[in-house]
Amino acid sequence: MSYRSEKYLNFKESSLIPKESFFDDKSEEDIRNLFLEILHGGIHGFCFSLYEDGQKPGDIIGEAQIRRRMKILQPYTRWVRSFSCIEGNELIPKVAKEWNIKTLVGAWLGKDAHKNQEEIASLIQLAQDGMVDIAAVGNEVLYRKDLSEKELLDYILMVKEALPHTPVGYVDAYYEFAQHPAITDACDIVLANCYPYWEGTDFRYSLQHMQQMYRMAIQAAKGKPVIISETGWPTQGESLGNAIPDHLQAMKYFINTQLWAMDENIEVFYFASFDESWKVSAEGEVGAYWGIWDKHEKLKF
Repeated sequence: MSYRSEKYLNFKESSLIPKESFFDDKSEEDIRNLFLEILHGGIHGFCFSLYEDGQKPGDIIGEAQIRRRMKILQPYTRWVRSFSCIEGNELIPKVAKEWNIKTLVGAWLGKDAHKNQEEIASLIQLAQDGMVDIAAVGNEVLYRKDLSEKELLDYILMVKEALPHTPVGYVDAYYEFAQHPAITDACDIVLANCYPYWEGTDFRYSLQHMQQMYRMAIQAAKGKPVIISETGWPTQGESLGNAIPDHLQAMKYFINTQLWAMDENIEVFYFASFDESWKVSAEGEVGAYWGIWDKHEKLKF
């Protein structure tokens, strides 16, 4: 995820007076203890990070690796989100169900029509086998311009027809749902990615910014459920505008997100579970440092 959407959101840091920070009177140890309390209490969902060092999308990943990582996540989450239904990804919801974890299962769509058909067929089969609680048809396809709105809509309607008893949605940056009402109308659930970091927002304003993103998705959804399908803050890497990757800020962002989500009963999938080095190729150094656990599967905080 690396969208830029300043033209879609009239959010100006300079127009806001920072509220007194929740963290002003807390030591780093206090913040770490609060982070651990929230994590051990359990959160709604994590985006499942599949790939180890030297692996990338397109590689076939074995079941043992998925089981090892799912075992780490199981005590802390009620849901996991997967991004693809082929090349080993189809095992993620199956393993999750063994651990009594609910699943948001995504079919990855792109410019390869043959692979798209494989993804869709596998998603439908997984759902028919009882492995899918929510089906996501595509991830940021419109943002990347990999498919036209009509092509994406056809895939969504195909899945909805095959799975009349499974909620079907589409994942993209929050503003895309206002820009593409036909897609929003076709979805049972709006799955909105909300990243203050990727819009260069100073951490002090990041929670307010994310809340505004969510409100925009709510408005576009016109009464349909809205889930935040991705949000997070990186622990290191390049800065973007006023957004600075930082270990302590990442911990605070997690706390802010989870406390707000609990207070408002909002479903959030946190990005990400583990650091993944392959993302450097698409997002720069910062892409490799979004995990709550590092690439060696050790809790960062």
